[in-house]
This record gives sequence, C-alpha cells and structure tokens, in this order.
Amino acid sequence: MSNKTSLLLLVRSVVFVLIFTIGSIIVNKDISEISNWWSIVATFVNIFTILLIVIVAKKKEKTFWELINYQKGKTKVSQVIVISIIILLFGMGGMVLAGYLCYGKFPFLAPMMIEPIPVALAIINIPLLPITTAFAEDGLYLGCGVNQIKNKTAAIIFPAFIFALQHSFIPTLFDIRYVIYRFISFLPLTIILCWYYYKKRNPIPIMIGHSIIDVATVMQILATSMSPSLYETMSKM
Repeated sequence: MSNKTSLLLLVRSVVFVLIFTIGSIIVNKDISEISNWWSIVATFVNIFTILLIVIVAKKKEKTFWELINYQKGKTKVSQVIVISIIILLFGMGGMVLAGYLCYGKFPFLAPMMIEPIPVALAIINIPLLPITTAFAEDGLYLGCGVNQIKNKTAAIIFPAFIFALQHSFIPTLFDIRYVIYRFISFLPLTIILCWYYYKKRNPIPIMIGHSIIDVATVMQILATSMSPSLYETMSKM
C-alpha cells in the first residue's frame, strides 16, 4: 500500500476538521455551535471528493466508473435489497450499541445530527447529500481504497478503518468520547461493506443502500427544521 493511497483516504477526515475549525473562528462561535451545519458541509466535501476521484481516475487513464469497477447489468435487485437491509441494520444498530457503550444510554441519540437548519437548505439537501455521499465515500474508500491495495487483509481493514474514522469528524467536536462513539458506530458496517466489495467488486448495491440510509437522515433534519419543537422532544430522548 502506497503513501499516496493512505493520504488520499485520509483527505476527508482532514478537510472536515479544517472546515469546522476554521469555520468556528470565522463566525466567532464555539465549534459545537456550528455542528448542526454538518449535512451542508458534508455535501460540499462530497463534491470536492468526487472531483478529486475524477482527477485520480484520469491520472490512471480511467473514468470514475472504471475506477470503482462499475459493470453494466451486473447488479441484481436481490443484491440491492440484501445490502440495503444490512446497511440499515448495522448502521442503526451500530449507533445504538456505540451510544450505550460510550454514554450508557439506550437508545442514545446524538442531538446535533438532527439539529435544525434553515428549511430551504434542508429541502435542497434531500437529494444532494444522499447522492453525493454515495459517489464520494464509496468512490473513495472502495474505488481508491479496496481496489488499489493488493494485500487482502489490508484492502479490507485499512479502508474500513478510515471510512469509519471520517465519521468521527462529521461534525467535528473536540470531545474524545464523541469521537470514539462515532468511530465505533460505523466500524462494523464499514468492515462489512469493504469485505463485500472486495468479494463482489460491485459498488452499486452499496451505493444504493448508502443513499437510502442518508435519505432517512436528511428527512429527519427536514422534520426538525420545519418543527423545532420536534427537535427539542427528540433531543431529550
């Protein structure tokens, strides 16, 4: 595994930390006070990541689709259903388990993840976040990660580790318990996704399932943005 691959996979974690840190300085607020903007920040970082992947692909004389090993007609509906269910179960289950382990609450809800933002932005982000996240995260950690590492164990474990780690900074909070909570929440799922991709080399079921769980997230943000009282109720759960 080359140093270039390692640095490329780490780029999203670094960019999120920089954006939230610099952003808090610019608006003169504590970093926790701007954490509710995470979904908007994520969309912009996703677009940046997609452009970066396209550049990497061109240097390898490939298209984005070739880099992630997309093959037309390879995906079956049953594969999409199974992977979508796995993503929902391990995605939600991982957060519930991590919340209990780190905060002693069952279920634990990280309030900043559904905190209100301007309604117009919440609506615009409904299609943008799920779609760009699937292309950016799965393109980076699967196409530029799993596909580029020759050793089987490293090809699964290393991208999965960084895949989970980046969630620790979405949003960025300088709270070690929160960082651990977010990392543990996603590690089981990212290992499964990287393993599945290594075995099948088909990103489409993962990208679709990934989009579905993100749709659920942005819909929650829209609901709390339209009804702040709902957020107050949910944050106390």
